[in-house]
Amino acid sequence: MNCGNSALKQECEAYLKRGVQVATVTRQGCVDYYITGVPREGTPVGALFSDAAALIRELGASIVSFEVFGLPGSDHAALREAFGDGAWPVLWVEEGCGRDNPLCGIQIWAVAGPTVRPVLVEGRCAGTEFEADGVRYCRLGGILPADITQSRADQTEAVFAQMERALESVGMDFSHVWRTWFYNYHMLEWYGEFNVVRTAYFKAHRVFDGLVPASTGIGGRNAAGAALTAGLIAAKAVTAPLAPEAIPSPLQCPALNYGSSFSRAVEVETGGVRRLFISGTASIEPGGLSVHIGDVDAQVDLTMDVAGAILESRGMGWHNVSRAIAYFKIGEDKPAFDRCCAARGINGFPVLYTNNDICRDDLLFEIEVDAVSKDPVS
Repeated sequence: MNCGNSALKQECEAYLKRGVQVATVTRQGCVDYYITGVPREGTPVGALFSDAAALIRELGASIVSFEVFGLPGSDHAALREAFGDGAWPVLWVEEGCGRDNPLCGIQIWAVAGPTVRPVLVEGRCAGTEFEADGVRYCRLGGILPADITQSRADQTEAVFAQMERALESVGMDFSHVWRTWFYNYHMLEWYGEFNVVRTAYFKAHRVFDGLVPASTGIGGRNAAGAALTAGLIAAKAVTAPLAPEAIPSPLQCPALNYGSSFSRAVEVETGGVRRLFISGTASIEPGGLSVHIGDVDAQVDLTMDVAGAILESRGMGWHNVSRAIAYFKIGEDKPAFDRCCAARGINGFPVLYTNNDICRDDLLFEIEVDAVSKDPVS
């Protein structure tokens, strides 16, 4: 998954030295660029935004989604200076990383080929949509409740309502959703309450009758001070068949078994490319209990076993990863992940490191993974 021609490959390698990594996926009528960037030590955050903006211009690509982790909201000015007032969603999670902490950065999905259009809700850009390989795609991000004085449950319902309105504006509903993200401020105080609201919404909208999306539910403070911010990926067939499928985890029970309404992974094939979305995954044993309490190395090892087993079950490996996020409850635990990867000979895949609360107080690490392959499942 490198930049296709030699000139672009040299450009991508040059940006890699400046902390910007690119995974490239070529499919029918579209090239996807998954960009992961980390601020370089001793340089202003604005330099990271400027490098990413320059790379996207050189690739001739349009931004589909933009996510910022760990950087303070005051850096919005640096983002606007580099990119202008873009017609694409920004999901901004401030929690856990100071300006001198390397556990922060950006992830961008950009495409070359299709025309990317904004998705507006009440005059605000809630997402983007485009068509490629006979499919209409919708990516929402930075979804926030309008009234942050409401209860956390009411704010969660408002977020789902905004998602619903955005999807309706492009002819979709929640049955078309492949994957969701929820960043809940003070998550450990109310994750159970959040799950009750999500499950009730899924029942009311008959999501359990079809595909239950893959998901990440993680801690995260947003600049608005809302209870949560969220995003999703959805798609609808236009001229090509579309059959997303929930993928079980070989090493864990379904999350539905313990009251969390998401699939362990979702796979879908479009444009001759199989896409695998692995949900946020942590140190949980087959019966649903947290294990290796207090031992971050053992938790990372088990988590990587679980994610690796899902990849292997679909004929993929870590070399197929297009983007990933490694979440640490304690930022100083990052070396445990480095040790694990070194011991397994895993290197070079695009991963962003962040510092966030995990959904259970006894969990120290979580990882989410997207992967792609043009090969059939063996």
